[in-house]
Amino acid sequence: MKAEIIAVVTEELNKLGIEVVRKTIVGDNRDLLAEAFRDALDRVALIVASGGLGPTEDDLTRETVAELLGRKLQRNDAILRYIEGRFRQLGREMPAVNVRQAMVPEGAEVLENPRGSAPGLWLEDSGRCVALLPGPPRELKPMYYEQVLPRLERRRSGIRMFHRELRVAGMGESRVEQRIRPIYTRYGDVNTTILAAPGEIQIHLRMWTDDAAQAQKTLDEIAQGFEIALTDRIFSQDGSSMEEVVARLLTMNKATISAAESCTGGLLAQRLTSIGGSSSYFLGGVVCYSNELKTVWADVPPELIQAKGAVSGEVAIALAEGIRRHVGSTLGVGITGIAGPSGGSDEKPVGTVHIALSHAGGVKERGVRFPGDREAIRWHASQLALDMVRIHFLYNGGEPPARGAKRS
Repeated sequence: MKAEIIAVVTEELNKLGIEVVRKTIVGDNRDLLAEAFRDALDRVALIVASGGLGPTEDDLTRETVAELLGRKLQRNDAILRYIEGRFRQLGREMPAVNVRQAMVPEGAEVLENPRGSAPGLWLEDSGRCVALLPGPPRELKPMYYEQVLPRLERRRSGIRMFHRELRVAGMGESRVEQRIRPIYTRYGDVNTTILAAPGEIQIHLRMWTDDAAQAQKTLDEIAQGFEIALTDRIFSQDGSSMEEVVARLLTMNKATISAAESCTGGLLAQRLTSIGGSSSYFLGGVVCYSNELKTVWADVPPELIQAKGAVSGEVAIALAEGIRRHVGSTLGVGITGIAGPSGGSDEKPVGTVHIALSHAGGVKERGVRFPGDREAIRWHASQLALDMVRIHFLYNGGEPPARGAKRS
């Protein structure tokens, strides 16, 4: 079974053994939308589309699909009453234009949407299936899992996709490729994709088979080979983000952390606290842009800033040690740098960042120059700071290093 998705994620269908062969994004243009659906109907047995089910004139999905399948649109009074009820709950009168959302192609199954006003639609025609889902993710995802997924599972074959996602920090895409290519090219039945993402490289392994045990064995072999080739640069083998990995390490080691940030403007703290339960390990932090507040909030000596400059390894160390003392955390992180676009010099160009990690046994500092714009530099800095925390636990009595990793 093959499928096309129009403006919706693909991974969930691949897990069912439904190969997604194309993704299409179409604007609010009736002719282009009709062309996209017409071509997909000619190629595959399943189409999943999101968006274009709203009440306005530019919401064209239901009308376009109905016309292509030769189905008349009929008003569904149950849907209309539901939409009217939603407006009453809000203390508002339903605009007449919302009646369009109650128009359903002949023979279509209505997919209820308790989270919004636009119902989804499921249509079957000459062996082909079309799922029309609302665009907002908070409506789309539950509708897919609750109503579309069970329909697809009844149609699935024994073959499905097995997937492994490894994430790598501190290495570029070409270097990763150079190291792992001799490994993954030995497995002709596994598709390997290397993707560059902000602050990391993602390696996706995909294998289509009906033999789950063999798939897991093969993917394990490849991952073990990657561990030897990339050593401690692999920070995740299950697709977890860097902050999720660090959160687990802090929790597992019963450690706490604090941060004194300048150029990242609180981004490190935001990432650390984006995980549920972060209050157990993140005690607090400060954003100290001015030199005066570096002194007030993190005890950085004014004479040190004057002698070395606010963007320096010495100040990063003082920030890390100062915030750790102030807060009483196991670890303290200090970040200072020049995120741009202005503020750089020949000696310290834009992208210059210093990051320090303080703990009871000492302090480690990294000075780097990141490429990119302001947003990219800030993200790279937060990523490196988190990776320094990960490496601290890797080599200081925390979680053991990955198999094949060499200690430095």
